[in-house]
Amino acid sequence: YQDKTELKNVEGQELFYMLSKAKLNSIYGMTVQDICKRNILYENDQFKFDDELSDLELYNKKTTDMLMSVPLAYSQSNGYGYKWDNVGAMVNRGVELNVNATVLQIRDFAWNINANVGYNHNRLTELYNGVDEYETSNTSTKLVVGRPVGEFYINRYAGVNPANGDALWYDKDGNITNELRDEDKVMVGKSYHAPWQGGFGTSLSWKGLSLSILMTSSVGNDIYNASRIEMEGMYSGANQVKSVLRRWRTPGQITDIPKGGELDNLKASTRWVEDGSYLKIKNITLSYNITHPALKKANISRIQPYITLDNMITFTKYSGYDPEMSQYTSATSMGVDWGTYPCVKTVLFGVNVEF
Repeated sequence: YQDKTELKNVEGQELFYMLSKAKLNSIYGMTVQDICKRNILYENDQFKFDDELSDLELYNKKTTDMLMSVPLAYSQSNGYGYKWDNVGAMVNRGVELNVNATVLQIRDFAWNINANVGYNHNRLTELYNGVDEYETSNTSTKLVVGRPVGEFYINRYAGVNPANGDALWYDKDGNITNELRDEDKVMVGKSYHAPWQGGFGTSLSWKGLSLSILMTSSVGNDIYNASRIEMEGMYSGANQVKSVLRRWRTPGQITDIPKGGELDNLKASTRWVEDGSYLKIKNITLSYNITHPALKKANISRIQPYITLDNMITFTKYSGYDPEMSQYTSATSMGVDWGTYPCVKTVLFGVNVEF
């Protein structure tokens, strides 16, 4: 259940509060789910096609009135800290190539392929109220006019001091230090939005037997693996992963994991940012069409038993469960993996009956 309640903040601005059902200590009630300004609009997309040649497409897309959360003082937002509003603009430029072809067709045998690959570069061109940048909470990213959306804004990890096992970082000027300070955060040039994405599909059929395979890929994106903080932090006494066996133990030891029992092990830095590129075999389906004159007597034209495999194999260097998944789904706060449930591997048997 949801309800919209119109209220005003201390400046008299009309705001809508989205109310949702909530439960606390077995008592049901209503809670504020979100806050937005009156007359929220859909984002406005404008396309300009520079060229279009059969399956090759070049595009220049400008998005205005982006729906974004705008930070507010708590006194201005009745304690919520932000509001949703149509602010900001962004430009996406890129190219997409699609290929569909019949590779071979001889008598009862046919082989078809389809593939697509796309490159996209985005750039934020406007925020709100003349603001040029602001840091998004809990994502280690920062929205900056003139830079891509989703670029990480974070301290840079410099490794481990061999003498004492302390974690090291780079300051804003690139000098190595053992102090982690907010003022040393920088835009690191890595983003959770993949510039390259693609897919490949192929199907083979011989008489009544058919095999189809679908693969998807993402190249060039990075992921903030917050799960590793829990599993490599070596602070709370919880179970840890095998990599902590490489932790610093003796003076002079060269390793990438600092000594245990330090709060610095839990702090955000590029130590937890990983390459999220992957190639995934998304679907494999094997089927067989059974047709027989005896079936027509039962008014059945075809019976097709099949087996389908989903998300069975992923090729990636990412150490988490699944580089395809994210803790958050918003375009401005994706790229964080914090125990996120992976795509489910499924094996499905079935029979289609066509009358």
